[in-house]
Amino acid sequence: MAKKRKEISLDDLEEELAEEGEDLEEIQEELEEEEEIEEIEEFSLDDITAEEEVTEVFEEEYEEEVAEEIEEPEEEIIDERVYTVPLKYARKGPRTKWAKKSIRYLREFATRHMKPEHLVISQEVNEKIWERGIQKVPLRLRIRVTKNIDGLVVVYLAE
Repeated sequence: MAKKRKEISLDDLEEELAEEGEDLEEIQEELEEEEEIEEIEEFSLDDITAEEEVTEVFEEEYEEEVAEEIEEPEEEIIDERVYTVPLKYARKGPRTKWAKKSIRYLREFATRHMKPEHLVISQEVNEKIWERGIQKVPLRLRIRVTKNIDGLVVVYLAE
């Protein structure tokens, strides 16, 4: 079956386009009124040195970065140790739970050795355990454990 085609006269088409054109002009006028473009002073690249250019362009960002660096106090680390955690004991039980058990075993290991008030396992350690999936965890993992004055213990990957 052939599709029915609607016949459009040129007069009707011109009228529709004229109506749409009027609407577009009104919208453009409204947008021009809302937007105010800031004028930029012209300058020559020869007049500006590399140092001036960097400081002018990135002045605000640079000040924020410096302020952040100064504000952060360094944590006083009381104790820092490096361990090799045997994760082979976490492989008892179903294969589909080995990675979860490895994380739990690592948490118990750090708690037993460092006696923390709070324990944090870093993202890189977690990714290392889960790297090959839930069923293929590493047999052992070398970690660096730090303890600060507040009793916070953080587990990092040793390199």
